[in-house]
Parts: sequence; C-alpha cells; structure tokens
Amino acid sequence: MPTESLSRMESGQGAENHPGLFWAPQAWVAGAWHPGVVLQVDSRGHWSAIEPGIAAPPEAACVLPGPVLPGLVDAHSHAFQRAFAGLAERREGEADDFWSWRDGMYRVASNITPEQMQAVATQLYVELLRGGYTQVCEFHYLQHRPDGQPYDDPLAMSWALADAAAGAGIGLTLLPVLYQRAGFGERTLRPDQRRFASTPMSVWAACEAVRDSGRALLCAGIAVHSLRAADPNAMRRLLAAHEEDEGPIHIHVAEQQREVDECVAATGRRPIEWLCSELGLDARWQLVHATHATPDEIDAVARCGAGIVLCPGTEANLGDGQPDLTRWLAAGVPWSVGSDSHVTRSWTEELRWLEYGQRVTLKRRNVGAAPARGIPATATRLFEDALRGGARAAGFQQWGLQLGARADLLVLDTGDPAMLGIHPELRLDAFVFSSPCEAVRDVYVAGRCMLRQRRHAQQPQIAGRFEQAMRELQGPA
Repeated sequence: MPTESLSRMESGQGAENHPGLFWAPQAWVAGAWHPGVVLQVDSRGHWSAIEPGIAAPPEAACVLPGPVLPGLVDAHSHAFQRAFAGLAERREGEADDFWSWRDGMYRVASNITPEQMQAVATQLYVELLRGGYTQVCEFHYLQHRPDGQPYDDPLAMSWALADAAAGAGIGLTLLPVLYQRAGFGERTLRPDQRRFASTPMSVWAACEAVRDSGRALLCAGIAVHSLRAADPNAMRRLLAAHEEDEGPIHIHVAEQQREVDECVAATGRRPIEWLCSELGLDARWQLVHATHATPDEIDAVARCGAGIVLCPGTEANLGDGQPDLTRWLAAGVPWSVGSDSHVTRSWTEELRWLEYGQRVTLKRRNVGAAPARGIPATATRLFEDALRGGARAAGFQQWGLQLGARADLLVLDTGDPAMLGIHPELRLDAFVFSSPCEAVRDVYVAGRCMLRQRRHAQQPQIAGRFEQAMRELQGPA
C-alpha cells in the first residue's frame, strides 16, 4: 500500500471525518478473493483507493462484518410486471405459452397508475437490492394514460420509476422504448397496447430529459421493443438521433420461436441476422434474450461487438427455451443477466438457472467453467462475465471493486446456512449454488448503506404502499 495513503489512514482522525473509509476481512477484487481489503470512497461516491493485504483495519475505518462482493447490474427489468409475478401460474385452457401470458400481463399494464407504478417499483427495487443488484436497467414502454393519451407531464411514468429508484436507493438506467405496432405487417397497436405508443423523437426526448434532470444515480439510454413492434425506418431515425451518443441501446430479439418464424416470413431473414446486416450493431447494443440464435448469428454478434442480456428465470417461467450458452461463451460475446418479469429477483438465482438449464439440456456439469483459461469455478466464470457485461448494458465504463467505479458493495453473512463452514476461497461457489441462500447482509450504493442486516430503513412504509397498490390492481377477491 502506498506510504502516503497508509499514513493518512493511520493519522488517528475519527471515522466521522472519513465516512467513506472501509475495511473488509475479505473482498472480491480482480476476479478473486483477497484478505484484508481497505476501500475508500471519494466525494462523488466512487472508489478512490482499493488496497488488499491490510491485515488489520485502519483506526478510522468502518469495519465491514463479512466478505465483500461488488453488486451486479440487473440488465433487464419491466418494473410494473412485479405486480403480475405469481398471478399467471394456472392454466384454464388446453395450452399456455408466452403469448397467453402476455395477454394476462397486459391487464396490469392497462390499469396501473403512476402512483401505483412508483409503489410497485419501489418494493421491487428494494427486493433487487436484497438480491444483490445495485443498478437496474428499466426497459420502459408503459408511457401514457390507459386511454393512450399523454399525461400532463408526458414523462409521468418515467419520473415514477426514477422516484422509486431514489426511494429504494438503487441506481437506475432508464431506457425509453420505441413501440409502434402490434406485429410484423401491422400499422398500429392493439387497444391493449395503446399506452405503449412512442416515436423516435419522443424516445430521444425522454432520454435527454432524464439525463438533464441531474438526479443522483440516474442515467439513460434508448431501446427498441422488438423488430415486430417497430418500423425499420423509425428505428433508423432513432439511431440517427443517437449516432454520436455513447449510451446503451437495448432490444428484445429472438425470444420466441414464433417471433423468429414471423420475422423470416416478413423480411426473409432471422431477427438477429436482420439486425446485424441492417442496423450496423456495435458495442452499445444489447440483445435481450437472444434465445433462438444460430451459430452464424452468434458469430455475427461477436464480430460487431454487441452484447446479450439473458433472463433465465423469466425465460424458464415463460417456456422460451434455452440459449446456446456454450456457443455464446466460446464466441466471447459480452453477456449479462436481467430479472425481466421479476418471478426471480436475485442474481444468484439467475446464474443458477442459467447453469442448471445447460446441465439439463447437455447432460453434463459445470458447463460455464473455463479450466483451459484457468477458471475451473463455474460461479467465478459466470459472475465475472455478468459483472463486466452488466456494466456495459447499463452504460458504465467501470464497475465493481476497481478504482474510479461507483462505490457499490455487498456484505455477505457467513452465518447464513448456505455459507456455514465453507472455506473462504469457495464462498462465491456456495453463494451461487448452495440454495436457498439469503447471505446478502448489507448493501452499499455509492458508498451509502441502503440495506443493513437485510432491511431497508423505509421497508414497512414501502411494503404498505405496495400492498395497497396490489389490492387496487387486483380488485375484489
């Protein structure tokens, strides 16, 4: 550790003068566990010093009560769908699939108000903190009043999400969505989609307004709902407005086989094939789901530098199918995870679903490990990939426990049953694969403690508002 930094920490100044100075008994730095790590936060809430190998805590430091991990980015969220989680698990007809689930989900989308949106999203965002996420990418297409008319403030729903994130204390990347039509060959939206209507200029204006708001922990990019929901010329106009911008661009693609078939019928090409050949994808792009991708499409995504966002919990819940994870990994495509419809709200569960789905499909174990690269631990490979890919999906150049990144961290509870007796070097393995696991004890965002001993300071009030919103949305029993 540099002499200047050490002497400053040992100068005897009180903790009140160093509110951003921490010492962790163990921390995940540069892809591995390190003992005795000092972490210092600057006035912007970013890491200004990270020094492993410090056996005893400096006198002024706040001693963290367990091993420390960086928080992950939840790279794909529809916050309002938290109000639908658990409500679509019965089948009345002969068949049930994504499309029948979507019709039910639209009933929530058709009725939720900005006030209810804020209540639902705040509860969700606290749950995401508890699940180990410290930033969420909100794929936001629910824009207008139920009759399709704009609110007096056209961004009322956007501000409801921003207020929810601020209330929870999580970082938010808001992604206003281009949504124009009900499907390939359609000119307009269905009546139950009229709240979603947007134009290239309204999307770009929303992105700029969010950025110009100057709110802490709030940033923005843009999104296109899907190839079936947006006209190609409109997509090009939006991309022209975004041409000089470095912010992320997200799109749902190849989630369902029916979507792939309809795209081929309408355009003569598969969805990812069409995107790569027509829109000039680059590193800003995030292809959400990308479940039904051919080897040639995977290679094309790798060549253009785009990333993908996998949502294993939702994809399993909806019966979407399994991605070709081994091919995506071999191609070196950046990837991240998202909680999407929020039937799961923990990144450990997403990584576990991702790996177990591959094991069931391929009939072998530790599919995600990379021993040839010196990474025999599946959890390490998946976590590190999701850490890097999530940063890109949210629009960050730096993320995790590294200098200059935002000072986010998770403190693990080694007394959790899943962690009891685990060797220190195997704690990430147990955290991901020994379930049930509720080992996230404390959560810090930008150097501030948002959850302490698994509880948010406003948890009773937040839960009460959520319950009231759910009663209103569900109606009489």
